[in-house]
Amino acid sequence: MPVCFSHDWSGDEGDCLDIGLVNNMPGKALQATERQFLTLLDSAAHDVRVRLWLYALPDVPRTTSGQRHIDSFYSSIDHLWDRPLDGLIVTGMEPRASNLMDEPHWASMTRLIEWADRNTCSTIWSCLAAHAAVLHTDGIARRRFSEKRFGLFECDRISDHQLVAGVPSTVILPHSRWNDVPEAELTACGYRVLTRARDAGADIFVKQRKSLFVFLQGHPEYDANTLQLEYIRDVGRFLRRESDKYPALPLDYFDRDTATALTALQARALCDPREELLAEMNALTARHRANRWRSPAVRIYCNWLAYLHDAKALRSGMQSFSKAAVEQIIAERATV
Repeated sequence: MPVCFSHDWSGDEGDCLDIGLVNNMPGKALQATERQFLTLLDSAAHDVRVRLWLYALPDVPRTTSGQRHIDSFYSSIDHLWDRPLDGLIVTGMEPRASNLMDEPHWASMTRLIEWADRNTCSTIWSCLAAHAAVLHTDGIARRRFSEKRFGLFECDRISDHQLVAGVPSTVILPHSRWNDVPEAELTACGYRVLTRARDAGADIFVKQRKSLFVFLQGHPEYDANTLQLEYIRDVGRFLRRESDKYPALPLDYFDRDTATALTALQARALCDPREELLAEMNALTARHRANRWRSPAVRIYCNWLAYLHDAKALRSGMQSFSKAAVEQIIAERATV
């Protein structure tokens, strides 16, 4: 297993990549997200050794069990600030405010964005974290869709950037978001769009700063059943009257018979919302389904790890050069 968790910092181990995961998901999704990224990195690493460091922003509201898990298995975010890493992955979280700058974690997130630019070779910003990063660095505000982009979307590869080398020209990837950042504003500010989701906007895009910032509006790390669990979670919120809107079925996800049965159950729930219906819904959706996006997801992360490996080797082999010169060479290679 080339990827391992680590709590004991013993310095640089040469060919080993040190990658941080700042996991901002709440509740039950915390451990699932942790496992998803570990599994994906492990599949992508091949013969590259990776030490994975777990962190969480302190201002994200959490359940008691989630906070207990963080206290037991995560390093304090305070330990991150004076420790450079080869790479960083920052997850999103469920939004609590319409304006990102009103989120309780905003100050910590902006500090993390500035830190990552100075102290990593590359950082991946996922979903809401991507929206926060482009807002803070370039003032690009997200815009709310009229309907949630939820399900499996066809994404076209529109660039030959090394991060999408070997990725098919069209792939299926999960999306689950109410908001988007306009592609025209991204390109005007120097971002490069690598994949575009049909009916959902930019999927993967990058910008070379001191660090290569990689932005994902989709979720290649998702398990095969993650969209199913999100759908049932949101139905549960409606049935408990925590939400006044019944969620739409995830696009292109359930087979026709299951979708028909779930639509019929929705009609019953709208007339008589009872939480007991969740047991029936769980039974309807329990069958195994294939992960149709695993192969391109592994390819993307394999390319990212290769970029980190090359950037780290370049930095260590050019210690006699100025930091600015090394960063320029790395930036030039990233555009190939």
